[in-house]
Amino acid sequence: MDGAPSFEPEFREQLLDLFVWRRDVRRFRRDPLPEGALERLIGIAALSPSVGLSEPWRFVLVESPEVRAKIRANFEAANAEALSAQNEDRAGLYARLKLAGLDDAPVQFALFADRGTLQGHGLGRLTMPRTIDYSAVMALHTLWLAARAEGIGLGWVSILDPEAASRTLDAAPGWELIGYFCLGWPVADDWKPALERQAWEQRRAPASTIHRR
Repeated sequence: MDGAPSFEPEFREQLLDLFVWRRDVRRFRRDPLPEGALERLIGIAALSPSVGLSEPWRFVLVESPEVRAKIRANFEAANAEALSAQNEDRAGLYARLKLAGLDDAPVQFALFADRGTLQGHGLGRLTMPRTIDYSAVMALHTLWLAARAEGIGLGWVSILDPEAASRTLDAAPGWELIGYFCLGWPVADDWKPALERQAWEQRRAPASTIHRR
């Protein structure tokens, strides 16, 4: 590739639109994705930065109905526990939230960080070993944006027992579960987060997250 590309204002405006319209999708159509779409998106995710060039991301594609059923049961148990932990004012709202697309999403996968990888020769993670996990998260976010640019939605299922999920997915020793994800065509698009639309929480003003020392 000869020379660095120039990203013009029009491109930067479109990139901002991508950030604004990226959503955590919970409602999917059951239509399948084009053949090879997931593998292509994972290829884009592999362009992400990683500590020491370790590339620790490990994608586990979950295609077996039996394995999906076990993940679904894991979610149901964890979700029931989370509901019981809500206070009286929040419990009713929590129960009405749509928190996973496990029944409809045509593609499901888990992302692990291989904490034992020898790639990268340990560079950059002696004092901050969790940078291995952060690197995998960077890959996931890259995939998320690439998918949204094609009109494909991603949903993060974080209400799970991670140890049970890792056993269900027969994760290799040293693999840390980053998350379980649903991928497919969203029923609808929206620029505003669903949890904001449903009055669960409001976004902060960006300036409120800045601290100076």
